[in-house]
Amino acid sequence: MPRPSVAQACLGSFTVVATTVALLAVSGASGVLAVVVLVGFALALGTVVTVLSMSAAAARSATTAVGPGAPAAPPRPTATAAGHGYARQR
Repeated sequence: MPRPSVAQACLGSFTVVATTVALLAVSGASGVLAVVVLVGFALALGTVVTVLSMSAAAARSATTAVGPGAPAAPPRPTATAAGHGYARQR
């Protein structure tokens, strides 16, 4: 699996921090277990956001590389029966 870019990691980190602050402010949790559960949920959400941004970026780059109306790449020549495609003469 490819590594996330700096922007994707920052997006995930911001999601974790913002979600943690919002959940703690809204819930009013004061117990250790409640805070741990909310922080765990925020961490999971940040991870999901990072993974989804990585897959969206990969899909976007694949579409850009091929192009919506671009012809497909020509097929690669296959090797001969001996397996020496580079030595083939015409």
